[in-house]
Amino acid sequence: MAPSPTVYLSAVARSTSRLRFGPLVFALPLYHPFRLVQEICMVDQISKGRLDIGFGRGASPIEAAYFGNDHAEAEQIYRKNLDRILAALAGDSFDGKGTFNEVDEVPLLVEPYQKPHPPLWYGAHSTDSATRAARMGSNIVSLDTAEETRDFADTFRDVWMDEHGSLDDVPLIGLGMFVHVDEDEARARATASRAYAVWHDSFNWLFRRHDMAIPKHQRPSDFDGMAEQGRAVAGTPDQVSSFLGERMATATASYLVSQIAFGDLSAEETQRSVRLFGEQVIPALRDQPAVA
Repeated sequence: MAPSPTVYLSAVARSTSRLRFGPLVFALPLYHPFRLVQEICMVDQISKGRLDIGFGRGASPIEAAYFGNDHAEAEQIYRKNLDRILAALAGDSFDGKGTFNEVDEVPLLVEPYQKPHPPLWYGAHSTDSATRAARMGSNIVSLDTAEETRDFADTFRDVWMDEHGSLDDVPLIGLGMFVHVDEDEARARATASRAYAVWHDSFNWLFRRHDMAIPKHQRPSDFDGMAEQGRAVAGTPDQVSSFLGERMATATASYLVSQIAFGDLSAEETQRSVRLFGEQVIPALRDQPAVA
């Protein structure tokens, strides 16, 4: 239901100078691959190489239907288009076989700023997906528990080691987490609980509208349920840094993906959380040997 991510990211590119950014993910069945290659190259050039790119097949059969696609074919379309998108970014032409125009080689007159292409990201929900990502040379993000993520991470490193013989350049292993920071513990929990309820309602809205089964990767209905699973935290900077440090160490993750703006959090609430996270949580995490 979101507008084109590249339109938004081009605005981010022009409004910032140091920030790295990217989609997690482009749902490939919803794009013509040639158009997407061109947009990736353009945003990478505008940002002077600050773009990261994530690809996926999409999880919503409803949204696929809006675009005239059969969700049952999503995996096949994803794999086919991903291969030719990466080949086009690394080369100077796009293989149009199987698209509506059936052109063998379409020249690319705008190339990516980063060679052979911007850094890749992959959402990992299994050891199989971790294996595929390692062979692609892609960073990964897990939205599952730290314990489950450790299984993905172990597989990811094992496959990388088999492929490259060293872990020196192993890509990032990310752990996703809902995070809200406040000087006041009670206010932090109350705010996060309120905002998460709005987020969860939105997450399932389209499925209720069409009277369909809820999404496959469902989340607990309240923030406390997420916290009990170790997938969310709200509290003071000390509490948040302690929790995140333990979760990162358990997952053996090397990158933290903080879902820090969610639901109906106001600009003031979000900015306070971001400020405290930057000023106090990040330095505390850097001081924890297991995380570092």
